[in-house]
Amino acid sequence: MVHLIEDPLSIETAQSYWTDLKTPLGRMRLTASEKGLMRADFLDDPQEIPGECIETKILQLARKELTEYFAGYRTHFEVPLDLRGSEFQLEVWRELQLIPFGTTITYGEIAKHLLLTNGARAVGLANGQNPVAVIVPCHRVLGQNNHLTGYAGGVDRKTWLLKHECSTLV
Repeated sequence: MVHLIEDPLSIETAQSYWTDLKTPLGRMRLTASEKGLMRADFLDDPQEIPGECIETKILQLARKELTEYFAGYRTHFEVPLDLRGSEFQLEVWRELQLIPFGTTITYGEIAKHLLLTNGARAVGLANGQNPVAVIVPCHRVLGQNNHLTGYAGGVDRKTWLLKHECSTLV
């Protein structure tokens, strides 16, 4: 079921739509504008959002691609994104999308790619604000010396996602 809502965080007054998706890691809430997917969040305590039920092609595509990913049939995503953040956050999120399926990188390595001296912490903060879990693969980023570090969806989910990608043969 997809619902129409007004996005209170949007700079514009554009409408956004949402739907929930059952995954092996619990429910995810997907939120999209007319332009693309804006959010994909794991829900530990799902809240109902009142609204009119409307199917959108973007949410249908996001549901399909995430379902295929969790089933082990998809290694990259094609759903259009409508990410909103600072210019630096957007730059980090674009860099995250370049991390190949089944591989990891450190915050420091991303900072080097972005030509930031001592920028690992700033990259980590932007990574932690990633609004589109799984599709923008922030779970593939590790701390210094490849240590598993925090994840907005929880370290257990991050561990599961990394093991899932390493064990998936497509």
